[in-house]
Amino acid sequence: MSEDFHGRVAIVTGGSDGIGFATASLLAKRGAQVVICGRRQALLDSARDRIAAQGGRVEAIQLDVADTVGLADMIEGIGQKYRRIDMLVNNAMSTHYAPISKLTLDHWRKDFAVNCDAAFVSTKAALKVMTAAGKGSIVNIASTCGIRATVNMASYSASKAALVHFTAVAAMEAAPLGIRVNAIIPGQVQTTPTEQFSALATDTAERVTAAIPMQRGGKPEELAEAIIFMLSDAASYITGAALPVDGGKAAQLYMPS
Repeated sequence: MSEDFHGRVAIVTGGSDGIGFATASLLAKRGAQVVICGRRQALLDSARDRIAAQGGRVEAIQLDVADTVGLADMIEGIGQKYRRIDMLVNNAMSTHYAPISKLTLDHWRKDFAVNCDAAFVSTKAALKVMTAAGKGSIVNIASTCGIRATVNMASYSASKAALVHFTAVAAMEAAPLGIRVNAIIPGQVQTTPTEQFSALATDTAERVTAAIPMQRGGKPEELAEAIIFMLSDAASYITGAALPVDGGKAAQLYMPS
């Protein structure tokens, strides 16, 4: 049975596209007041209008989560406006694809700022609101790159690995407060960045897909269902978990043919 989220407030960073949009859309369909943020105003407006058109309650805020001061202010403002924050999904991401020899320190810092620093700042801000209520659920969107080595993705992989461990520490600190913190670990998902990469490196993209045990990439909606489960009361005894949703990739021991 799908859980009814009426009366609850959910924040989804990077909610204008891909996994974030699919998650925000599903939350809204199930009754939640959803707040999405993103960098690109046109994409954000489109996402807001699409969710509203299906009858969802949605607010859209233009924000680059690398602006940690602005991010903290946004979370605080949402808490004051709605008098609650029930769910937070740290989904916004940044990735730079390059070997370490060509990766710049600015690229490294940008990936950490978006993928890790922002999750720390938003979690800290949300915990203040959730602690007062004695309940809440936070889901961080990590990556298989954060648990398995991937060449040419050092900054992205390292920042996602840090996010997985941050999730575990946050879960331990938040558990006595009645708040759960978990991570979802996507593999290859059919999002705009994946499509752009596939267009530039067709052969590599095909090999990546062929190496997935289920022989296909995931759909944003499939990730959204897993995220919604972790947010929901159905997962009330789950915290500190990092759930792979990757077609079996994280479980695979690669053996050359």
